[in-house]
Amino acid sequence: MKELLRKIVHWLRWTKFLNPFHYTKRLDRYIVAKFIGTYIFSIILIISISIVFDVNENLHKFSTYNAPLKAIVFDYYANFVPYFASLFSPLFVFIAVIFFTSKLAGNSEIIAMLAAGVSFKRLLRPYMISAAIIAVTNFYLGGWLIPKGNLVKMEFESKYKNNKKITSASNVQLMVSPGVIAYIQQYDDQTHTGYGFSLDKFENKKLVSHMTASVIRYDSISDSRYHWKAQSYKIRTLKGLREEIQSGAVIDTLIQMEPMDLVYSDGQQETLTLTDLRKYISKQVERGSVNVAQYEVEYHKRIASSFASFILTIIGVSLSSRKRKDGMGLYLGIGLALSFGYILLQTICATFAINADTPAMLAAWIPNLLFIIIAYFCYRHAPN
Repeated sequence: MKELLRKIVHWLRWTKFLNPFHYTKRLDRYIVAKFIGTYIFSIILIISISIVFDVNENLHKFSTYNAPLKAIVFDYYANFVPYFASLFSPLFVFIAVIFFTSKLAGNSEIIAMLAAGVSFKRLLRPYMISAAIIAVTNFYLGGWLIPKGNLVKMEFESKYKNNKKITSASNVQLMVSPGVIAYIQQYDDQTHTGYGFSLDKFENKKLVSHMTASVIRYDSISDSRYHWKAQSYKIRTLKGLREEIQSGAVIDTLIQMEPMDLVYSDGQQETLTLTDLRKYISKQVERGSVNVAQYEVEYHKRIASSFASFILTIIGVSLSSRKRKDGMGLYLGIGLALSFGYILLQTICATFAINADTPAMLAAWIPNLLFIIIAYFCYRHAPN
């Protein structure tokens, strides 16, 4: 019995160290609650205003295309809110930090903390905990959940808002696997059907097989991927000086291409999860495709944006933690300018990466690298 009690006491002692609340004090919980609460409040406030403006702008289009109310609410705005909340998360973080930290400083709470022996470095701990919670949440939402919602939102927009969905492509040529080149003269994405199809296979830069088909159709109900049905096909197999010809009405074949490889719509990269983006980029690079810049930028931007919460939090705390007689207006303005500057720099770097052959990883991380310098400068001049 004594041995059992000793083990229980020993186990409880270890669970104390495994408990995350063991490392947080009342001060930490107070600031975390203020930070997260203000962050959520700022999202609700600004997104609500955005919805009002968006409804006012698109109400005529919704009525013109007879969009049902259920689709407007659940397909469009239910995915509109998380998309823009994630997109402008750096802005919301900055607003939250500047607003409630300036209020703490105005009430002399920051002065009391510093006078009680709490260093500015120690004061940053709950802010970093809050930033970590926001960063992890945004990374998960932006990497996996929001892209699925974006797909629903884009389908709604193409049907009831823009009515400009791209459903066809012509003269499509791509390398489906090493040494195998596919060509489709005309492709209809609505029926997943291509016309004027040819497939050439090369070995050691020599043509060894040439397949043609008048019609090729993707089998979307097949259990396997890359399943196509070719109609009125002819296969020529070259073996030295000999040639074998095989022809027929219909043949099932596996070709490593999918409808999404043939028709590209604007913003398609935003509908792919982080895992799908990585796989798609890898597949397109192996094919030698040059149309991957926007996908690489999207992939690295989602990762880099998660770290913006930490950088902008440090800048916000450093700017707003000093008590000033003229209030927080000036530093709130500086904070908003820096936030918009970060988002603008992200957009400019992404444009350069897509149109000027700038490395996607470098373009995605340039805003973070620049704002790390700004954060360090602000931190060095913060009150201690």
